[in-house]
This record gives sequence, C-alpha cells and structure tokens, in this order.
Amino acid sequence: MNAPLPAFQQFQMAFGRHLRDPRRSARPQGVPARRAALYGELLFTNITGFLDSCFPVCRGTLGDSRWRRLNRAFFRDWRCQTPWFREIPREFVSYLQQDGLRQPLPAWFAALAHYEWAELAVDVMDLPMPVVDRAGDLLDGRPLLNPVLMNLAYAWPVQRIGPDYRPRRPVATNLLVFRDGDDVVRFSAINPVTARLVALLAAASLTGREACLRIAGELQHPAPEAIVTHGGGLLAELRTQGVILGVTP
Repeated sequence: MNAPLPAFQQFQMAFGRHLRDPRRSARPQGVPARRAALYGELLFTNITGFLDSCFPVCRGTLGDSRWRRLNRAFFRDWRCQTPWFREIPREFVSYLQQDGLRQPLPAWFAALAHYEWAELAVDVMDLPMPVVDRAGDLLDGRPLLNPVLMNLAYAWPVQRIGPDYRPRRPVATNLLVFRDGDDVVRFSAINPVTARLVALLAAASLTGREACLRIAGELQHPAPEAIVTHGGGLLAELRTQGVILGVTP
C-alpha cells in the first residue's frame, strides 16, 4: 500500500486541480479566492499565448469563442508530459489526437493543428549538419537528406485550410517540411511516389538508383529504367530545394 503524500504535496495537488478547474475542484483552505483566481488566470493566459502563436489558422477557423473554450478544455483536462514551455504546442496536438476527439471539432482539425505545429518543430530542431559531398552523383551515390526534415502525410489538404476554406471531404496530402540553408522553414507539396522515395532514403543506406529501382518494383512498372531516369531529375530537384544536401562522401 502506498504511503500518503506529504502535506505540502497534497496541497500542491489540490491547488493545481483548483487552478485547472475551479468550478469542480475546491480551493484549498487558507488560499484567498481573489489570489487563486488571479493566479489561475495568469497561468491560463500564459498557456494560451503559446497556443495563439503556434496555431493562428486553427484559431481563425474556429473563431475566438470556440478557440478559447477549446484552450480551456486543454488546460483543464490534459496532463502534460514535459515541463518545457516550448513543448506546450506539441502537447496540444497530442490532446487533439486523443482527448480532443471528444470535442465538437471539424474532422480535419487535429490534422490542421499538427501541420501548424510542424513548422515550430522544424524551426527549433537542433541537429548537427553531416559531412556531405554537395556535388556528388545522386543516382550512383547515396543521397543524404537534410536532417531537419519532416515527411508528412495527411488525409486532408491541410495547407489549404483556413477561414475561407473548410474541406468537406478528405483529400490525401503529402508534404515535406524542412529548414533550408538560410534557416527558413519551407513547405513543399509532393506526390506519394516522392514521399516514398524520401522515406526510402531516410530508412536505408541506398543509392539513388537503388531507391528508384525499389520503387519501380513496388509499382510493378514495366520499364524500371524510365523510373530511374525520372527519379534522377526528381533527386536533383530535391537537392535544389534543400531537401537533399548531396551524397555521402
């Protein structure tokens, strides 16, 4: 049987429950009502500041009233797994993908939030740049992907959603999100074959030619070398964009 928590921890837990949900959780004895309300509002305002900054399109599509109600539900119900303020948006995305499904939200809303969060995630990634031959042959060499990259797939056209466009039907969407040489976050809409090519290069140490031939096999294409020729051009385009840095020396 677990020993009871020390009195100060019991107070902290009770105070935390009250701050998150003052209507259903009693204020601990000895805490002035006015001070508790002020502290709770300061915490909520701090949380919403991070959410407003990361999810402007989500806010715009819902409208301020619904957005604030959703923020309040997140603040009240979700148990964050990290103390870092910059991780609050990621926790909000996790909330939408789990508990948030019980909220009266559009079917595409969680995907839109993930898409908006991806920009922040890529922007703050702190990964060393590998040694690379930037002019190497992309078909015969092993293409080296930008390490600051996310290869994303959604059931909705998230890059188009906004206050003036709310899709009624799913549309499969593939996107690359990456940080270029000037530390600017870029988005690139791609097709499923390009997404598969990038995934293969990320998962295995393949030459560009080997990756293209594997795709040709998966597609059961009657002319694999045509896929290789097309793939060579695609690899070059991805290098120009900054998705591929070059080849492994």
